[in-house]
Amino acid sequence: MTAVLRRLAPPSLSEQLRAAPKMTRPLMFNIIDGACRRFPSLGQSERTARIMRLIDIEAWADATLALLELELPLWQVRRIAYDEGEWHCALSRERELPDWLDAAVEARHPDLALALLSAFAEVQAQRAVPPRPSVPPVRSAPDQLYEPLVCDNFG
Repeated sequence: MTAVLRRLAPPSLSEQLRAAPKMTRPLMFNIIDGACRRFPSLGQSERTARIMRLIDIEAWADATLALLELELPLWQVRRIAYDEGEWHCALSRERELPDWLDAAVEARHPDLALALLSAFAEVQAQRAVPPRPSVPPVRSAPDQLYEPLVCDNFG
């Protein structure tokens, strides 16, 4: 039964981006609808109008970089490299840290805009998952045998 549900469930944004051979206008709007929180709320401000102009002229990489700047203002592009037919992109919050200390989000795809959007989708997916605390939770109700005791000697 789970196989049937998996077949009927729509693919995630990351899966859609990995499967896409090239960037298209419907795919870009699907990403904006599914992963962007700030884009719709700003209405027709200067930034969203610029992104729409870039989408209209199919400047996919520029539109993606403008979308990253709007949606993830604390994140920056750490690395863009082309190797063996694929673009490798890394986004980071701490770009000045050495690679081994930085927790960058990396993605790759044969198309530059899709590689950037894949990294963007990974960051958005990480932000959607609430962080777990580093310490175990404390029980809210004390044990039934628990009884407070004062041990101070004021005499």
